[in-house]
Amino acid sequence: MTNTSQSDTSRNDTAHHDTPKEADGEQRLSAAHVIRAATDQLSQLLRLPVESVSSCARADGGGWELSVEVLELSRVPDTTSLLASYDVELDAAGELLGYHRTRRYERGRADRR
Repeated sequence: MTNTSQSDTSRNDTAHHDTPKEADGEQRLSAAHVIRAATDQLSQLLRLPVESVSSCARADGGGWELSVEVLELSRVPDTTSLLASYDVELDAAGELLGYHRTRRYERGRADRR
């Protein structure tokens, strides 16, 4: 007989939270899984470090749309480094379909929009 405490069960559920899930015969990826996939793929393609993800949403058709901030040029002081925002599109399986840069800006400057 195995004695599993409540905390062990909770920890086990959390460990499986970001893995693909089956729903109606279709794989469902968590937002955390999609963000990791998007940042890994974009960083490899651009050969630049990803700073952050500023938005992540499900797209029509089951894919994903993200806005990703990338460090394009590191400068000293860091507040003058150049960052860029990229719109990234992934399919339902987390594979990158496309991306494009929407803006480029200095880290220390506030958005005027």
